[in-house]
Amino acid sequence: MAAESITFPSKHPHGDGTALLAGDRSSKKGLIVVHEWWGHTGHIQDTGKRISEAGFLVLVPDMYRGRMAKDFEEAGHLMGSLDWVGACLDIDGAASYLKSLGCTKVGVTGFCMGGALSLAAGVLCSEVSAVSTFYGIPKSTVADMGKMAVPTQGHWGKHDDCVGFSSPADFEPLEKTLHGTRVPLDWNVYDASHAFVNDTRPNFDEQVAKTAIAKLVTFMHQYLK
Repeated sequence: MAAESITFPSKHPHGDGTALLAGDRSSKKGLIVVHEWWGHTGHIQDTGKRISEAGFLVLVPDMYRGRMAKDFEEAGHLMGSLDWVGACLDIDGAASYLKSLGCTKVGVTGFCMGGALSLAAGVLCSEVSAVSTFYGIPKSTVADMGKMAVPTQGHWGKHDDCVGFSSPADFEPLEKTLHGTRVPLDWNVYDASHAFVNDTRPNFDEQVAKTAIAKLVTFMHQYLK
């Protein structure tokens, strides 16, 4: 599948965004893939390319606008200083861009920070039709999960120790909240730890990652018709 770097219109205070665009340009199903706290790395770009092979036109936006973390301290700083509402404006702009290319519906998925942004997009982004989060939950000050408006999928590790963000103590109450919204909900908990999809990190679990990505593909094909 062809891939290229593009610029898309955004209402973010810092202006238009940049992204990798990958996949079949004739696809009517758009999917935004949002990166982890590390930034717009080669790993997340490759992940977007692989997902696009399942029949989506994929956009992988750079939420940090050119910055990238070299270590955990810098990653924490970049994520902590992120304008989350502005990032959701980027997601809405990215979705509008995909629709301008012919996509009729657009979903959002992401990992870690990107997973949290995916959930926030389901509340804040009018152009989004479905969301899937991988081990990430936004703060309630960013988005009220009780106002989730679109079909939602979750992927979690039962050994995730990121308390306050994606641990069982966090995703179990979230599941109850989302059930209360009555949106279609697909909830998946694996025998894994945080970041089990990232093959550059020590918690990578190849089999769990394959299973989870296959479920993501099935879910998005169902709700982006």
